[in-house]
Amino acid sequence: MQESGPGRRTGPRRNEQTAGFFRARDWWDRFFAAGVVLKGLDGAAELAGGLLLFLVDPARIHRFVLRLAQPELAEDPRDFIATHLLHAAGTLTGSAAIYAALYLLAHGVVKVVLVVAVLMNKLWAYPWMIGVLLAFIVYQLYQIAVSPTAGLVALTIFDAVVVLLTWHEYGRQRLRHGV
Repeated sequence: MQESGPGRRTGPRRNEQTAGFFRARDWWDRFFAAGVVLKGLDGAAELAGGLLLFLVDPARIHRFVLRLAQPELAEDPRDFIATHLLHAAGTLTGSAAIYAALYLLAHGVVKVVLVVAVLMNKLWAYPWMIGVLLAFIVYQLYQIAVSPTAGLVALTIFDAVVVLLTWHEYGRQRLRHGV
């Protein structure tokens, strides 16, 4: 804290606002950190998937998924996961694979950058994280209206929870830093 007179403190120094990594102080902080870390892992998985789609031929991906799904489909020809994976791999044409790769890479980069910034206590990252996740939620709600899936509904709920946790933590961080 800076001194602005005898025995008076006016707030943290500028470098204290962004110094160090996020430290959980109570259960709210731990819940927030868990949600943000999961969102970061989601972003890392999207980056890996996007790179995979750029580097591996779609036909090769389809053959790999077919080899993976074959035992399950032999046991149960209507296996939910195997049939959906096989269908998704079958729709990967050249242009669809490029679109999916760019989509995953863009989402992944944005999520990873924002998660790292939030965990490094960068106050500017909180509103950006909220805004980006709200934009994702709007798009996901559109996708749910057009073609609902349980996974997309779960992801949308998770994103909404992370938005609420981020909003709450942003308010707490601003109070801690006297902003």
